[in-house]
Amino acid sequence: MTFIAVRCPHCQSEQIVKRGKTHCGTQRYLCQNTACTTGSFLLDYRNRGCLPEVKQTIIDLSLNASGIRDTARVLRISTDTVLSELKKKEALLASVNTALLRTLNPEQIVVDIEQAGEAEIDEMWSFVGNKGNLRWLWHAIDHHTGKVLAYVFGRRKDEVFLQLKALLEPFGLTRFYTDHWGAYTRHLDPDVHSPGKRNTQKIERQHLTLRARIKRLVRKTICFSKTIQMHDIVLGLFVNRYAFGLLV
Repeated sequence: MTFIAVRCPHCQSEQIVKRGKTHCGTQRYLCQNTACTTGSFLLDYRNRGCLPEVKQTIIDLSLNASGIRDTARVLRISTDTVLSELKKKEALLASVNTALLRTLNPEQIVVDIEQAGEAEIDEMWSFVGNKGNLRWLWHAIDHHTGKVLAYVFGRRKDEVFLQLKALLEPFGLTRFYTDHWGAYTRHLDPDVHSPGKRNTQKIERQHLTLRARIKRLVRKTICFSKTIQMHDIVLGLFVNRYAFGLLV
C-alpha cells in the first residue's frame, strides 16, 4: 500500500483531512491550519483557472502591461476568470502606507518628521469607457525617499483632494510640493505649500512608471478600463504591491 502525503498548496501545512468529493468524483481536502484562509482545495483541478499558480499569474500579468484578454489568452482561461480573480483582491487593498506609519513610534516620531516631513502631491489622469469620463489618481509620495504615502481616485475636484489630505494627516507632514492646480492653493496653508514643477520631479517620474507598467494607462492604445471598479482595482494592486510592499 502506498501513502501520499498531502500538503496544503497555500500554506504547506500537513494538517489535512478529507472533505467529500466534487460532483465529478474528485477528492476534496480541507486544510485545518487556523492561519490558512483557503479552506478546501483539490489536488487535481479540471479547471485551470482554479490552480493557485494560475491565480497568482493573473495578478502578475495584470501589473506588467497585460490586458484582460492578453492574460486570458496566455493562460488559456476565460476572461471571466481573470475578472473574477482581480475583483477578489478589492477588499484587500489599502489606501495608506500603513507599513510606513508603523515605523513612527513615539521615540522616533520627531526624527522621522524631520527627515520625512516633506511630500510631493500630484494627480494623473486616465479614463473609463471613453475620454469624456475622466478618472484621476491623486497620490502623495515622500519627497526624500519617493515612497508612496497614500492615494485616492476620483474627479479633479476639491473634495477628492480633501480626502487625500485627510489620509496624510497621520504622517505629520510639514511641507507640500505640488503644481499650480487651484485645489492645492485653496486648501493648503501658504506657509507649508510650495507650488511649482521644480520639486515634483519624483512623482512625475512615477507617473511614467505607471503608464509603462499598466497597459490600460498607456496613452496610445486600444486597451482601456471598461468599469471604474476594474480601473481602481488594477491601479490599487500596483500601488499596494510595489509601493506599500503588501502581498496582494
